[in-house]
Amino acid sequence: MATKHANAVSRGWCWLLREQGAMAQNVYGPGVRMGNWNEDVFLEEERMRHFLEKREKGELLIQRNRRVKKHILRPMQLSVSEDGYVHYGDKVILVNPDNVLGEEAGMFMRGDLSLCMSPDEVKAQLSDDLEIPCGVSAVQTIAPMGRNTFTILSDRANSCDMGQVVVYGQNFCLGIAAGLEGKMLYLTSDHRTLMKSSVKSWLQEVTLTDEVTHLNCWQAAFLDPQLRLEYEGFPVRANEKVVIYHRHTNRALAVHRNLSLRTYFGKEVEVAAHTHLDSHKVEKPKNHWMLVTGNPRNKSNTMLDLSKPTTEDTCAVEQAMGINM
Repeated sequence: MATKHANAVSRGWCWLLREQGAMAQNVYGPGVRMGNWNEDVFLEEERMRHFLEKREKGELLIQRNRRVKKHILRPMQLSVSEDGYVHYGDKVILVNPDNVLGEEAGMFMRGDLSLCMSPDEVKAQLSDDLEIPCGVSAVQTIAPMGRNTFTILSDRANSCDMGQVVVYGQNFCLGIAAGLEGKMLYLTSDHRTLMKSSVKSWLQEVTLTDEVTHLNCWQAAFLDPQLRLEYEGFPVRANEKVVIYHRHTNRALAVHRNLSLRTYFGKEVEVAAHTHLDSHKVEKPKNHWMLVTGNPRNKSNTMLDLSKPTTEDTCAVEQAMGINM
């Protein structure tokens, strides 16, 4: 009996030692020289060397992220229109003015929205160059920066001199540099297909490309359809509502405030090419755009930052003239 009891105690101690040894294995690191400590030390040194090499070359993810944001979010200065019109070579931002809630269901983004470039989040961090084609979206800001400042350019077929006034019905291109040296991206669109359409609405897609083609041409149309033919050939006024049509597909540039997108810079809304008409065959506010120029008083602001004089208010004018409604 004593022998059996001794064997049982011995087995119990062996089990306890094995359990303690198994628990102790989890607390040992490469600094404790047991097991494959040599391989762990070399692996840690290799990871550190690889990290330092990438840091010296500027290939770390945080370094790429900072460079992209530095180029795209850098402050810009808009062109100042001395005569009140838009010219070739002007730097402007495209703004969809604030409008009341319409027939859209769900979330609705209010305020003035500007057309912005929207690079893919993953691809922007893996490479210093922007993806081609690059997406666009609308964001709730009118501060001129690298991602929303466009340059009005002439197309190849109808070349116009820099400084020449843009007229209604005339082709023009919208280019954006986005901080890239010697590289210009152009706002473009094409007919939708089963393989290519906008993300949320499945309408005609609008992107940015570096190819110079006829798909980059746009035209400004007068806001009132009844006066559109009369204004054909007249200069386009800056900071006033117009409708921008794609020349090849005859679709108007539109912003969908109820269709939100998760972009590299946060929550924004979708931009597509589609003509939204009401019951009177008139373009809806989602097709209204303003070519906003710079503020002559402060180069870092836009003309939208200027407060309207009191005399421009209709009610104030009527009260001053003694007209009772």
